[in-house]
Order: sequence, then C-alpha cells, then structure tokens
Amino acid sequence: MQIACLGWGSLIWNPGNLQLSSGWNSDGPNLPIEFARESADGRITLVLVDGVKHSPALWAILRATDIETAKADLAKREGISDKSIKFSIGCWESNSGTSHGKCSEEISRWALGKGLDGVVWINLKYGFRSNRDEFPTLTGVIEHLNGLSLDQKCVAEEYVRKTPVQVRTEYRIELEKKFGWFPVSDDASQNH
Repeated sequence: MQIACLGWGSLIWNPGNLQLSSGWNSDGPNLPIEFARESADGRITLVLVDGVKHSPALWAILRATDIETAKADLAKREGISDKSIKFSIGCWESNSGTSHGKCSEEISRWALGKGLDGVVWINLKYGFRSNRDEFPTLTGVIEHLNGLSLDQKCVAEEYVRKTPVQVRTEYRIELEKKFGWFPVSDDASQNH
C-alpha cells in the first residue's frame, strides 16, 4: 500500500522519527491553512481552518503499509496520545472508503488522482492554548508573539521562516511585514 502523509509546517524540515520512503513533493492538495494554533512552546503553528486562503500542502510516502500504523507513526511524531489519535489525526483509506478529519473530501479526491491507497494528516484544533476552537485574530497573534521570551520568539520565528514558501497565508504575509520573518529555503528537504 502507498500511504502518503501531508505536511505544511515543521514536519517538512524536521520529520523526526516519522519514517518516510520518499522526499517531500510540492503538488499536494490545496487546503485552507493558517497560522492559528498556539503550541506548547509558544509558537503559532499552521493548522487547517475553514474559510481561510488555500495553499498547496506537501506530501511524502510513508514506510507504513497500513493506515493504522501510519496514524500511530504520525501521532508519535506529533506527541499525540493514543486516545487522541481519532480526533487529532485525519485519515483517508481507499480500500474502506473511510475518511475522517478536516478537508477529508478534498484530500480524498486529490489522493484518488494520485493513485494513493491512503493519506494521513494533522487534524489539530486552532486557537490559543487558553481558548481552543476560537480562531485567533491577526492582532491577537501579533500580541502573543510580541509577548514571548527571546528564546520562545526565536523558535516562533524559525517556524514561520522555515514554512515552505508555497504556504502563503494571510497571516504569514502580515508576519513578514511586521517582524521581517521572510522565508528561508531548505531545498534539501523538498523535491520539486
């Protein structure tokens, strides 16, 4: 089975223990992605959000040969507990026709066009840690980033700057203007 993993953030330049059998491809599905989730270290990370500008995701083939292993592997990389996989990992599988997670219809159409057997992706909620499910405003994101310690702000900057250049969100454009956090390229991690 060929199972793909979608990515748009740190998974691209830091797959960690996620076992990939291909490099990252830049022709993934166009998805509504935005800098809209505060992570444990204070960064504002990319998540799927209905109603925002679409950007092409990246994708790579996983070494996993069944969808349950693929979900578990991605959850391990993301620090998601076993009991939270069903909420925090999106998936689509061709054999069963089952899908779960934000944008599963768009992703399944894209996957069928690529001849894939399955796809997994991060399906985390947006929002600040104190208020999940409330979409953060741009002003709120900027205030949050301004309030970070120097070390936290460096980590936040790295995340924004290393995000693949094809992920052009409205907030990213504003963060570039406000903080000068323009993209850096790591072509070694991507196939074009």
